[in-house]
Amino acid sequence: MAESTTCVIVGGGPAGMVLGLLLARAGVEVTLLEKHADFLRDFRGDTVHPSTLRLLDDLGLWDSFNALPQSRIDHLGFDVDGDEVTLIDLRRLRSQPHPYIAMVPQWDLLNLLAEAAAKEPSFTLRLQHEVTGLLRSGNRVTGVRYRTPDGEAELTADLTIACDGRTSTVRRESGLPVKEWPVPFDVWWFRLPRDASAEYSLVPRTAPGKLVVMIPREGYFQIAFLIPKGSDAALRARGLEVFREEIAALVPEAETSHLMSWDDVKLLDVKLNRLTRWHADGLLCIGDAAHAMSPMGGVGINLAVQDAVGAATLLAEPLRRRGVTDADLAAVRRRRLPATVVTQAIQRAMHRALVVPVFGGADGKPPAAFVTLLRKLPWVTAIPARVIGVGVRPERAPEWARR
Repeated sequence: MAESTTCVIVGGGPAGMVLGLLLARAGVEVTLLEKHADFLRDFRGDTVHPSTLRLLDDLGLWDSFNALPQSRIDHLGFDVDGDEVTLIDLRRLRSQPHPYIAMVPQWDLLNLLAEAAAKEPSFTLRLQHEVTGLLRSGNRVTGVRYRTPDGEAELTADLTIACDGRTSTVRRESGLPVKEWPVPFDVWWFRLPRDASAEYSLVPRTAPGKLVVMIPREGYFQIAFLIPKGSDAALRARGLEVFREEIAALVPEAETSHLMSWDDVKLLDVKLNRLTRWHADGLLCIGDAAHAMSPMGGVGINLAVQDAVGAATLLAEPLRRRGVTDADLAAVRRRRLPATVVTQAIQRAMHRALVVPVFGGADGKPPAAFVTLLRKLPWVTAIPARVIGVGVRPERAPEWARR
C-alpha cells in the first residue's frame, strides 16, 4: 500500500527547498523527493540576488547564510577606453537591506535551507528518491511513483508540486502544453583559478563571434562560454588547444593550462519556454518546471524562489484544511505569470541585442550614445538593477513563516 502525505514536492533545488520550508512552517505535512544523494553538483546557478537575500533575512536565516563562503558584486560595468562605465548599480537599491548579488555555491544554499526545514516536525526530505511517473485517479493526479536504490514505490498526496527543473519528469508526464522560444546559443561551463584580490564584473567579455561571462567564486571562476546553438560537437572537433587560445585572448589573466581535457567543459543546452497552463487537478508546476529561463541576467534561481514564496502564500491555508481547489492552483499562475512574461521578454531582447550581433561578427561594445547616456544620467543604472536584483513582482515571506 502506498504511503501518503499532504503535499509532495518533486525536486530539491532552490524552489523546492524554499517551498518545503515555508509550507512546513505553516504546519503542512510536506515530503520532498530529491533524486540525488546530496546537493553537491557544479555549474548550477549561484547568483543570490537582493530579493532572495531579503527573504533569507525574513526567514531568520541571515546569520547562517552570511557565514557561508561567498563573494559579492554590487555593480556591473564595462570598460570603455580604459574607463569603467557602470551599467547596473545595485547600490542604488535603497529599499533593499542587502543591495548586492552574493555568489554562493548552490549546494551551500540548499544545505542551509534543508537544515532549517529539518527543524520543522511536518517536513521530510528523502534523498535518492527519483520520481519516475505520476499516480492518477481518473483525471486527478494523486501522487507519484519513485525509484530508490532499494526499489520502486508510490507516494500519494493531496497535491503534487513539480520543482524538478527544465527537464522536469513531472511536467513531461503531466502532458501540460508548453510554448518554446528559439534560443541562439548554448553554454560551455568550466572553471579556472582566480586571483581573490582582484575585482571582476559579471558583464560579458566579448570579441567578434565570442562571448564569455566570468562568475567569481571562492578561489576560482565559474566561466560561461557562449557557443552557437547546436555547435558543441563541431567546436570540440577543432581540438582543445584551439579553445584554450580563444579563452586566453578573451581572458588573458586566466591560466588556461588548467583545462586538461574536454571532460572539464560541460554543455548546457539552453532553453526558453513556458507552460501555457501551470496546473492540472492535483498538480502544480513552478520554477523552471513551469518556465525554463535563459541564463541571461542570472535571474532563474530568484524567479523560481519567488514562485515558491507566492505558491506557499496562496496554498498554505488550503493545504492545512486539506481542500486545495483548481481555483487555488490557478491563482498561483495568475500571481506569478506577469513577472515570468516580462523577464522572459527581457531575456529574448538581450539575446537579440547582444548574443546575435556578437555571433554575427560584432565586437559587443555598447553604442557610444548609450555610454554617453549612462555618464550623464547615472541614476538610470537603478532601473536594470531593480529588474535584475529585485524582480518584476518580488515576494516577501508571509508573517507566519518569519523568524
